[in-house]
Amino acid sequence: MHILAVGNPAEGPGSSADRLERHGHDVTVAATGTAALEAYAQAGLVLLDLDLPDIDGLEVCRRMRETAHTPIIAFTAGGDELDRVLALRAGADDCLDKPYEVRELIARIEAVTRRTHPREGSRDSLTTVSIGGLSIDAAAREVMVRGRPISLTRKEFDLLYYLARHSEKVVSRQRLMQEIWEDPRPEALGPRASRTVDTHVSSLRSKLGHSDWIRTVRGVGFRVGHV
Repeated sequence: MHILAVGNPAEGPGSSADRLERHGHDVTVAATGTAALEAYAQAGLVLLDLDLPDIDGLEVCRRMRETAHTPIIAFTAGGDELDRVLALRAGADDCLDKPYEVRELIARIEAVTRRTHPREGSRDSLTTVSIGGLSIDAAAREVMVRGRPISLTRKEFDLLYYLARHSEKVVSRQRLMQEIWEDPRPEALGPRASRTVDTHVSSLRSKLGHSDWIRTVRGVGFRVGHV
């Protein structure tokens, strides 16, 4: 896969280029946001350090997401939760704090790739789900509410689609962290993980136009409802 690593090669994602290439990836390094915006259209995945010398990394992420569905893994410094939340809202599919282990980075690349490129013939690549005025086309990754197209980030789409496919039950935050964020660790049950899910649910409700599309069952989780 062709990976675009954006940031300072000595400090950011570019420093892992050799290891990624040994795992069979073709890596191009862009040291600036300007260079990244000129090159990302040819990439199969973007590793985006948010600390860039010319353009704010969040702005680069937003511009990429406006015109492409290319998977993006963002990198933040110091473990700041706000930076991760802002990156996810800007359209990143995943976030990783610096410094990081290359093995974890490779695992996250594999996880994002599985989510964003479902196997041909799989259920996710074929199913269209309709609930009342809500229609979700998994193959085209399109969402419509009463005929109105809704623009979602990749993670928002994955979350909504999972809830819609399981609309007959209440889905816990733990299950969502395991299925959507592919995080089975004990930390996936903690307050930080809950805030991650809640942030995405809040954003989805706003975009769908009514909070009842995703209903909270207190103490249990969430389910898709009719509006």
